[in-house]
Parts: sequence; C-alpha cells; structure tokens
Amino acid sequence: MRPSILDPLFAAVTTLEGVGPKVAAQFQTLLAGAGETVRVRDLLFHLPTGLIDRRKRAEIALAPEGAIVTLTVRVDRHQAPGRAQRSVPYRVFAQDETGEIALTYFRGQSAWLEKLLPVGETMIVSGRVEWFNGRPSMVHPDFVAPVAEAETLTLVEPVYPMTAGLSPKILRKAITQALERLPELGEWIDPGVMRRENFAAFGTSLRSLHDPADEIDLSPEGAAYRRLAYDEFLASQLALALSRQRMKAARGRAMPGTGESSRRVVAALPFTLTEGQAQAIAEIRADMASGERMLRLLQGDVGAGKTVVALMAMATAAESGAQSVLLAPTEILARQHHDGLSRLCEAAGLSLTLLTGRDTGRVRTEKLDAIASGRTQIVVGTHAVFQEAVAYHDLGLVVVDEQHRFGVHQRLSLTRKGASPDLLVMTATPIPRTLVLAAFGDMDVSRLTGKPAGRKPITTVAVPMERLDAIVARAGKAMEAGERLYWVCPLVEESEKSDLMAAEERFRQLSQLFGSAVGLVHGRMTGEEKDRAMADFKAGRTKLVVATTVIEVGVDVPDATIIVIEHAERFGLSQLHQLRGRVGRGAKPSSCVLLYRAPLGETAAARLAVMRDTEDGFRIAEEDLKLRGEGDLLGTQQSGAPFFRIARMEHHADLMEVARDDARLVLATDPELTTPRGECLRALLYLFGKDEAVRLLRSG
Repeated sequence: MRPSILDPLFAAVTTLEGVGPKVAAQFQTLLAGAGETVRVRDLLFHLPTGLIDRRKRAEIALAPEGAIVTLTVRVDRHQAPGRAQRSVPYRVFAQDETGEIALTYFRGQSAWLEKLLPVGETMIVSGRVEWFNGRPSMVHPDFVAPVAEAETLTLVEPVYPMTAGLSPKILRKAITQALERLPELGEWIDPGVMRRENFAAFGTSLRSLHDPADEIDLSPEGAAYRRLAYDEFLASQLALALSRQRMKAARGRAMPGTGESSRRVVAALPFTLTEGQAQAIAEIRADMASGERMLRLLQGDVGAGKTVVALMAMATAAESGAQSVLLAPTEILARQHHDGLSRLCEAAGLSLTLLTGRDTGRVRTEKLDAIASGRTQIVVGTHAVFQEAVAYHDLGLVVVDEQHRFGVHQRLSLTRKGASPDLLVMTATPIPRTLVLAAFGDMDVSRLTGKPAGRKPITTVAVPMERLDAIVARAGKAMEAGERLYWVCPLVEESEKSDLMAAEERFRQLSQLFGSAVGLVHGRMTGEEKDRAMADFKAGRTKLVVATTVIEVGVDVPDATIIVIEHAERFGLSQLHQLRGRVGRGAKPSSCVLLYRAPLGETAAARLAVMRDTEDGFRIAEEDLKLRGEGDLLGTQQSGAPFFRIARMEHHADLMEVARDDARLVLATDPELTTPRGECLRALLYLFGKDEAVRLLRSG
C-alpha cells in the first residue's frame, strides 16, 4: 500500500554509509522506541534545536566575553599538568598580534594535543571565549585546523538533540545522506493554504531547517517550521477523519428510548441536574435516536457530574432494548462506579453487573451467563469486559471513562463486541480545544462546566516544606474534629536518586503520630489491598490516607475535606487540579495544601499561583499548555514525549483548526483518496506514521 516513491525513506538507517550496528543502536535510543526499526525517515524529522555560528572573526584582545569566536593564532607552547595534578587542565598557549589565549583541555592527552596543535604552527581555532582576571581562555575549542584547511570550517552548524556516545559529526553525515534520498513529492496541501501561509515545498522546508543560515531559520514561528507542523497536523486530522468515516459507515441503530428509566434516575438523584448536564444529555439522546453511530466525547471538569450523564445514556439504551458497557481504567474506579450507580439503577429498575479480572469460578460464570442472556442491562468493569470469553446479548452503547490516552484504533476495537454500538468517551481532564481536536478530532464534543448544586469552593494554599510540622499538627486537629484527609506523595518508596519523600516513609512517620488512623494506597499494592484501604477510608475506619497519584482520577470520598500534596512543584498543573478534585465533593468546605520545596523556579511558581487563583479546570489546562506545552496534558507523565513529533501547540495551535477543516473537506469530496491530491495525501499519512489510517481505507 505504501507509495513506492517513499521506499528510500523507509529503508533501515543501516543502509546509510557509516551507520553500523553500534551507531544504529545509538540512533535507536535517540529516535525510536524499544523494538522499533529506525528508518531514514526518522532522521529527516530529527530537527535541530539551535546552531553554532562561527562567522564572528576577532583578534584575541577584542574577543567578546561568552561569544563563539573564530581566531587565527600561532601556537606558542604546551603546559601539561604534573602527575600529581589530575584536577589541573592541560593548556596550550597561542597568540596573535594583540595578545595571548589559553586553549584549555580537561583530561587532555599530551600526544594527541601535540599532534593537534603543533608548536610554531598557525591555526584556525573556534569556540567560546571566557575571560578570567583579564586573561582569555577557550575551553575545548570545537574546531581546530591548520590555516591551509580553513575551508573545512562549517561557519553555521546546526545543533541536534543527542544521546550518549553519538558523535555530532556522524549524526550530521547520516542526516545529509537522508536528505539526499528525499524524493520530489507531489503537493498535498491545499493551494489556498500554501499561498496564505507562504509555505515552500515539503522538501525545501525540510532542507532549510537542517541547513539554517541563522537562528531565525529555526524559529517555530518561521514558515519552514510551520509548514512541517501543518503537515503533521494534516496527517493526524486525516487519520482521525478516516476513523470517523469508517465508524460512521457502519450503520448505527436508532435508540430513542421511552424516557421511563431516565425519569426514575432523575427522581432518585439527591440533586438537580445542572444546565450543562441537561444540555449534554439532550445532545447524547439526539445522537442515539438519529440512527447514525454516536461518536461523542463528554469532557467535564472535576466533579462536574459526568457519570450521571453516562447513566442517563445507558438508561436510554436499556429503554431501547440494548445493553451498555462502562469501561473504567482501574479496578478501584470500576468498583466505585458500580457502588455509586447501584442505588440509582435499583431505583430505575435497571440490572447492573460488575465484571473485573478478579472474578473467577462460579461467580464469573454466572455473570457471563447474565450478560450473554441479556438479563444484565449495564456492565461495569475494567478491560475484562472486552475479553474474548465475554459475549453480549445486544451491546448498543460503550462508555469509556478516563481513557483519554486511548488512540483511534483502540476506540475501534472497543466497539467490535456489538453491531456498531454507539461510543461515548468521558474525561475529567480538561483539555484545551486544540488538544481536543488533536486527540478526539473524530468525535463530537459535549462539555460540562460548573459543579452540581451544593458543592463548596476549595481553599488552596501554597506552603513551604519548612512548615511541615505545622501542617502535620493541623492534620491531627482535623482528624480529631472528624475530618478526613488525603496526603499525596510522588514516590512509593525511597530512592537514592531522589530526595522526594516516599509514600511508604511518610506513612510510617504519620502512623507513629496517629496510629491506626492512617492508611496507605499506592500502585504497587494488589487490587484487594487497594480496595480494602479505600473502603476503610470511606467508612471512616481510617481518617488519613497516604497515597501516590493512584487516587488522581475519579476516587470519590465525599467526606474527605483536606488534601496535602507533597512536593507540589514537581507536578503538572492539570495533575494538581485532578488531585485537588478528590476533595470538595461533599457539602463541607474543603482545603488543598500545596507543599513545596523552596526556592521555586519561575514555571513552578507560576503553576502554584494559577492553582491558588482558580478552580476552573479549562482555564488551568490552557495555562498548563502555555507553561509546558502539550507533553502530558493527555497523560500522566510530568515531562514525557510531546504529543506531536514536530508541531508544538504553544506555537502552532492556529494551524490545527485549518488542518481539521481541510481533512474533512478532502474526505467529503474524495473519500477513498484516489484523486491526484488524494494519492499525495496517502504518502503524507505514511510519512507521519499514520499507516493504520491507510489500512482503514483498504478495509473499508
């Protein structure tokens, strides 16, 4: 299926001159994940992050402090350190008509340096000049050559992200060969966008980024960088649009419901539906009644009431004679959903079953029989609900909770248990609009804002670690008053490589003070252990639970009123907001204490200030995007790989909407990508690793 013109770019890097097994292994570390084959294409998309400009020529006495300067000097003498002076550097003194400079090498080898810089020779040296007590020094010059070889000096050299042991020279040589293999490709961008954005051709843009003449040429706002960012966005949006086209092509079913069970659910609620909930329910019902497959994202802030909206959708499916599945990312959340929905389902006359990997023997068999026969209308569980042994009588709706990291193809696989069931994906992670398009461009979006009536605001304070004893004392008084607290730590156990307080160590310390009132929950515990710890906390048998971020999403203990987040400066804004959402879920006033270690960096200080200023998760998400880029807004990593390889949301967000509109227009007029531009777009999909989308075309 891959256009043959791309074959040179999909060859392994070992086909390049100078790339043997050792260098290939270094490229593997630098450019690909474990087990992936590094291809020539990967080198093309490994863009420089800066450059070394050696065009500044100067005489020694006029060399500016801290600048990279190219000098013409005569080597005067070598000064090697004595055997007992291991910490003393090797110095080569050189001069011109204006003065003397020390070329400084740490752990320099005499024989090598005497050959590199022969005494009496006139040489070209280039590097950063530093002045100490009125004397200039150049530490480890990055270019040294006789005057006769001056033309070998690269005046402007791009600087690439590197990995240990890899030589910049070898990387540059490999990238140069990769560029030589780049074929002339047909244009896949709409001519109007090309003119408006002043884009050059794909190859021209790529070559200009790898061969910059100045810093401005590498700017993310520059035309070449924006061109490649748009290419990546277009490939992504086209893949999402193809997924949507494929899922919509499978004829859905009309599930208008009767409203009977839904009315009973509403009557059993201890609160009135918010305006946002009512709007989302109306949008979902319209989708379900339409006869087309529903592909909808329900995006809500912490505590906005998404689960009730999902239950109303599942009630509508049950009224129409169909089953529903609610998929939770962890067993804790699956059990919590089951417990939270049980009373409402009972009031509405809906049968509910919890299915997890822990179910065995007769219990599991009975549950599977109830699901297969249709006696169970709503199934709640983890991935166990999609195992091969689980057969559904008539699956009409799949609800996916907190799986915002699920990709397009996982979404497709989740719906294969039924005859084109509707799909509702929920996330409590507020995501900026541009990232919603990036991750969920194949879906319609409902957004819940505001909290259910009766929820109190959360008071948020930032406190330095020096005041830890005062916070512990305050926690003790809160427990005496009957309050319940979370205490969140970044790590499970102590590590020699980190000074962060481990959850287990903090648990031991707090247990010494408060005894059995303290519980512990972390990701390395078994499911039963975590369930037992959370059940004790929820029932009030423990008053304080020390936890890692396993409690980040969805854990619901309405009586918890205080959360202490230790080393808050190490967490991302969105994750801090998720953690804060574990309190303020009842009618009592709640507090969030952000414990930080001073001094704070500029970004960390800005992050904590935003947390103090607002509880609006959507505003927090936008601020997080500005502060850190898109790295972990769609996951839990604190500084993980960016969502895109080239494009950066903080610089290129304006191009996302354009790419989405263009992708949908393309498929409206050329659904099989068979026109000349469509063929070019197939090449684009392969270039940016969206092969699965092309396979959707073939299978469709």
